[in-house]
Amino acid sequence: MAKNVISIAQNSTGRNISFKDVSSGIKMTRSQFVSKIESNIYHDYHVRIINKIKTPCSNPDKSERNNLA
Repeated sequence: MAKNVISIAQNSTGRNISFKDVSSGIKMTRSQFVSKIESNIYHDYHVRIINKIKTPCSNPDKSERNNLA
């Protein structure tokens, strides 16, 4: 699956908290997106623990345009 998820909301510290799959239009919370990544639904993303919180991240590639903002 191509990188087709964007961040659509951040909290006051800048953490991405809401996401949208632009192909399907499905909106997800951070925890929903993490669960789908861990279930191998989104192969172009991985989960990191940042400040003790599971955080979705784009897999690295040469493009800066498709990173979660």
